[in-house]
Amino acid sequence: MVGGGHPVAVQSMTNTDTADVEGTIRQAAALWRAGSEIVRVTVNNEESAAAVPAIVKGLRDRGVPVPIVGDFHYNGHLLLSRYPGCAAALAKYRINPGNVGAKRHDENFRTILERALEHEKPVRIGVNWGSLDQTLLTELMDENANRPDPVDVREVLRAAMIESALRSAAFAREVGLPADRIILSAKVSTVPDLVAIYQRLGSLCDYPLHLGLTEAGIGTKGIVGSAAGLAILLNQGIGDTIRVSITPRPGGDRAEEVHVAQQILQSLELRSFTPQVTSCPGCGRTTSTYFQLLAETIEGYLREQMPVWRQSHPGVEEMRVAVMGCVVNGPGESKHANLGISLPGTFEEPKAPVYVDGEHYTTLRGEGIAEEFQRILDSYVATRYPGS
Repeated sequence: MVGGGHPVAVQSMTNTDTADVEGTIRQAAALWRAGSEIVRVTVNNEESAAAVPAIVKGLRDRGVPVPIVGDFHYNGHLLLSRYPGCAAALAKYRINPGNVGAKRHDENFRTILERALEHEKPVRIGVNWGSLDQTLLTELMDENANRPDPVDVREVLRAAMIESALRSAAFAREVGLPADRIILSAKVSTVPDLVAIYQRLGSLCDYPLHLGLTEAGIGTKGIVGSAAGLAILLNQGIGDTIRVSITPRPGGDRAEEVHVAQQILQSLELRSFTPQVTSCPGCGRTTSTYFQLLAETIEGYLREQMPVWRQSHPGVEEMRVAVMGCVVNGPGESKHANLGISLPGTFEEPKAPVYVDGEHYTTLRGEGIAEEFQRILDSYVATRYPGS
């Protein structure tokens, strides 16, 4: 629970051509099954706008209730006006005040807000430092240059991000959009700027805030950078929705960004999504990789089972499982978990004690330890989280 006392929601975004109705439905459904609670799609042309109602209907027909957010740049005022079915089907509009037209900025922005009012939709005003409102930025740069003690250009950029978001929100209120239908975001690609901007923005307004490190990067860089920035803010009570924007490797699973976002929230003990596995990284005491393979197997099994368990065994997402690899910390960590196994290290007696809720339950031996432990896990879930 952060901010207003409600759970922080996990958001993701498709990378399909939105005009490809079936492909977008499949990916949005997969993201929802992975745990995404909001899915954003690009609406960048007439074909994609025309496809949105079919996408939303297709998802509902398949039993997928995930809200679909439309991401608009440059021509959102035209698409929302020409395609009322799109405007009605979307759960939220996301607009960037820097990309709604320089010459007719206020007019185009007003049109988008009027469509939101007409269809009773919320609007996320998403400022991005890669596409800041140049008029506003120039204004603040000139003001800074004329000061007797100019601040660093980076500070001006941060101020411009915040000012753009707040001015846009004020304009939306003037047009008539209620405060509870306005969400703000201010995306940057460096952690110190992200933290500084959102800390200041959070202190200046009460609007819900969407957090995310934009263009975070590929693999480890994107994961670590996002976790570092979001964890600081979430731990300070800042943020209402989050997205981890990881650039997928070729053939990579798009659901990775959902799992990382969930793990950030679960690591901070803000929400629970899937049972957590405590495991040892290994050392000279554990030259065998068996325990690591078992940890990976169990973790994969837990994630695989969660769609079923979520319905039939409520509360299982808070379960903790320990898969440990030697006598140093193994028994202790196993006792701290709901269910734990301490595998033998190198030169240790070939036995694996199992602990259930802190008490020794049994000791496994032989070749079938993994299978036996999984059966114990299934039995524990069935009895500890029996459902209604």
